[in-house]
Amino acid sequence: MIGITSYGGYIPRMRLNRGVVYASNAWMAPGLIGSANGERSMANWDEDSLTMAVEAARDCLSGTDKTQIDAAYLASVNFPFLDRQNAGIFATALNLKESVESADFTGSMRAGLSAVLAGINAVKSGDYKNVLVAAGDRRITKMAYLHELWAGDGAASLLLGSDNVIAEYKGAFTVTNDFVDHFRGQDQKFDYNWEERWIKDEGYLKIAPKAIKGLLEKTGVSGDKIARFIMPCPMGRVAAQIAGKLGIGPDKVTDNMHAVCGDTATAHPLVMLVSALENASPGDKLVVASFGQGCTAMLFEVTENISLMKNKCGIKGSLADKKPEGNYIKFLSHRGMLEQDWMMRAEGNWRSALSTLYRHQKEIIGLVGGKCKTCGTEQFPKADICVNPECLAVHTQADCEFSELPGKIMTYTSDLLTYTLDPPAHYGMIVFNNGGRSMFDFTDYEPGKIEVGLPVQMVFRIRNFDKPRGFTQYFWKAKPVITGEEA
Repeated sequence: MIGITSYGGYIPRMRLNRGVVYASNAWMAPGLIGSANGERSMANWDEDSLTMAVEAARDCLSGTDKTQIDAAYLASVNFPFLDRQNAGIFATALNLKESVESADFTGSMRAGLSAVLAGINAVKSGDYKNVLVAAGDRRITKMAYLHELWAGDGAASLLLGSDNVIAEYKGAFTVTNDFVDHFRGQDQKFDYNWEERWIKDEGYLKIAPKAIKGLLEKTGVSGDKIARFIMPCPMGRVAAQIAGKLGIGPDKVTDNMHAVCGDTATAHPLVMLVSALENASPGDKLVVASFGQGCTAMLFEVTENISLMKNKCGIKGSLADKKPEGNYIKFLSHRGMLEQDWMMRAEGNWRSALSTLYRHQKEIIGLVGGKCKTCGTEQFPKADICVNPECLAVHTQADCEFSELPGKIMTYTSDLLTYTLDPPAHYGMIVFNNGGRSMFDFTDYEPGKIEVGLPVQMVFRIRNFDKPRGFTQYFWKAKPVITGEEA
């Protein structure tokens, strides 16, 4: 049996009320009101497609043996690097073994599901036992544009294999058709979208049914046996129209999540699939389809092992952990859409020394410290000499991962003079549960609610932008865990 063995999801904590976007643009685009209900997920300034995919994969891999991962596939149409393998950064951040195969999937909205299908085929071939797939997207759109409301930021991840399968793979069918509903040319910042009615009538309603019908015929399953039909489409009624053509009841059509987060591009088929798995029962047959220069459709059947997934954060947990955001200017600023005066402190040279980054990639990208083989003391960063004054052994440091360790705030500073895209900057000393301690920037914080002793979790984020050279620098930050009345 081959299929999905684990899942994970990530939706950024901030949610932008669409009514705020409409109110700011109604003077020149009153038609936006038709899509202004609900809220869309909003990545923080230090989040992008890669960092969100890392968080979804961490959720997916919790409780699993990472040394057994044979391949890592990453999908997005908004990768931070065009000529640097993003999946390589992804694998390093997760501290996967060096022999892992890695690949980027891009160029189409169905790249996420294409990566899943490639992972399934890799496991079926017998060459790989476990394949990790993740997709994440953070799209930049023009202001006062319908897609600014439709889009959302997020990521999802699946682990594919043959042990403890929670959803068995039953088959797939793909139709490839260079139907251009939108495109983004080289060196262009924004997508160019064609007319919606044309996209619906000639694209979704003609191409997608071919792929899904082909899938049902190939697997010998009739539409009335499908428990959940999962197909992202920002045009709300289209998925139900397609389902009706195939004998799938309207009550089986999964909500496109417009009201709670928006469409997360290549990640959205996986986001909706994870959401469906969170509420699935053994025996449920799930069809997931993704449209984009054709259509790919896949069929999974849920097994008894679905009960093993109870402790995942997933999409449900991410959606529950939210912070309303009503500042449209902040949203635009975080996306680089405004020219603001950040004063002289923002004029630093953030050039990366690539040789140093390579030599210390485990420490910088993977948050790997050291553990003394003599006394067992754990420290970050790793050093030649043990920090334990009772030991001081030399060259005894073995690798020790800090990214999954809980910690607490030991000291902190709130600083309005230090440059940050979300002032005031917060940073301080974090002491981990293993006794290790180091200085980190904070993220996803709420000014006035930071205090000594507050628990934190480490998250993979953007540290700085080297704009002259187009290089994004990544590191780990401390995210305060604020719950209950504190939130």
